[in-house]
Amino acid sequence: MSSTPSRPPAPEPTTPGPGPTISPEHHTRRRYEVRHRTTYTYEEYVTDSYGRAMLRPRSTPQQRIVEHHVEIVPEPHIHTEHVDHFGNFSSFYEVRTPHTVLEVSKRSIAEIDWPAPDMQRLDSWTVAEAAAAVSEGEDIDRAEAAQYLLPSSLVELDPEVIAYAAGILPPDRPFGSALVALYSDIYRDFTYAKGATSVKTTLPELLRGRAGVCQDFAHLAIGCLRAVGIPARYVSGYIETRPPPGEAKLEGSDASHAWAAAMTPDGDWVDIDPTNNHFADSRYIVTGWGRDFRDVSPLKGIIFSEGSGSTLDVGVDVIRLGTGDPRESGATGAGDGQ
Repeated sequence: MSSTPSRPPAPEPTTPGPGPTISPEHHTRRRYEVRHRTTYTYEEYVTDSYGRAMLRPRSTPQQRIVEHHVEIVPEPHIHTEHVDHFGNFSSFYEVRTPHTVLEVSKRSIAEIDWPAPDMQRLDSWTVAEAAAAVSEGEDIDRAEAAQYLLPSSLVELDPEVIAYAAGILPPDRPFGSALVALYSDIYRDFTYAKGATSVKTTLPELLRGRAGVCQDFAHLAIGCLRAVGIPARYVSGYIETRPPPGEAKLEGSDASHAWAAAMTPDGDWVDIDPTNNHFADSRYIVTGWGRDFRDVSPLKGIIFSEGSGSTLDVGVDVIRLGTGDPRESGATGAGDGQ
């Protein structure tokens, strides 16, 4: 039940052609407030609503959570939270009050400090050497590596995926340069098009249609990495976006976002964003990660109702704190002041 923007979420205009695109100013410490509101409106009364939400951002080496609050209206009879298999915060709610509107809202404040990738270190391995080192490395968590290396429900390693990966990630290509080629080639080869795919779209269908959204591009990048023996995970979260020059940022105009991360032979992870043609940086806020989208859906559930119709409205705001609210003025964007 995540929102999909009419155009790709972008911290700034992307740079065409090969990368890497690394801007030092985007790898500095900053704070963000994230607001995410999901509203369901039903034609008939819903007597019972059961849902699972993944809205609390997780702590990472690059991210510290300062505040987090969730509000559900009507007030749930049960609202619990646990940590799932992947280390994400997952909450369950149960609303038994008859209602025609259900609203789930969250507000988080996170401090982000994401270092730039060390290309020299990454290029010290070839793709084949990186895959072998991950497979044989004594300091690697083998169970973690395996779960992000095997195919998953939305990332099947079909022959078309293996063939596409082979052209971008040949065994002798330096590993860091291969990651750059992966995000830049997907960015070049595919058109961002809302409605071109669905949650059931397979990777071969994506490769034939050459159009999709961030979820699809993340899945393809993950499939390519797994096809050559590199564990890869799906990352769900947000990025700071900028309004067009001279325009104010609209309330609720941001969106949830998705990208991919590759495991290195040292056991850490490098995050890449094929939708926007660069590595992830301090404009990215992580909610959670898993094998694919199904592991980290922001909100899903079931309802009991006599009616069959409903509407969904999602509003997301990612606000960099300490730089002024970009929704109040068109003088500056939300970024350099994502």
